[in-house]
Amino acid sequence: MLNAAVWLGAAVFCSTTLLVAFNSRDTVGLLGAQYFTQVSGALIQIVFSRLFHLQILCASLAWLHLVAEWMYLGRIPRRIWVGLLTLLFSLSLLGSMWLCPKLAQLQRAQYAANYTTVQRAAVQRGYNFWDGVFQAVNVFMIAGIAVYFWRVTHAQDEPRFVSPAKFRS
Repeated sequence: MLNAAVWLGAAVFCSTTLLVAFNSRDTVGLLGAQYFTQVSGALIQIVFSRLFHLQILCASLAWLHLVAEWMYLGRIPRRIWVGLLTLLFSLSLLGSMWLCPKLAQLQRAQYAANYTTVQRAAVQRGYNFWDGVFQAVNVFMIAGIAVYFWRVTHAQDEPRFVSPAKFRS
């Protein structure tokens, strides 16, 4: 349960609170208006890259918990939970290995000194598209992690047809 709570808390915190903090007036005052968009965008990319690394770790731990339940408690996991964890792990890998580096590359290209304004506009459109894909994946990840958290916190597969008299001496 702790793993799921950390996983959900980190995803929600990074996606809400940190985004607001990095785009606040205080950050503009700290960085200066001239460098704000470039530096805050780079900081956001770094944070989300680390978030996806954490999500890979949490998804791996969730898989280990599922295998441990199966081996030690004899609970055969339902296909829906196996599928959800597989999807969350796959999306974490996709975000960490492909989507975050692509966004970081596009973000750096937006502010490259050797690009013309036409090239920067094309890069900006590409960045906006992939940022939208990233946000959709992030929202889907949070929803999936919330469902997984609900599954972990609610008892399932309780023993059926066991009367309390069986356990009395």
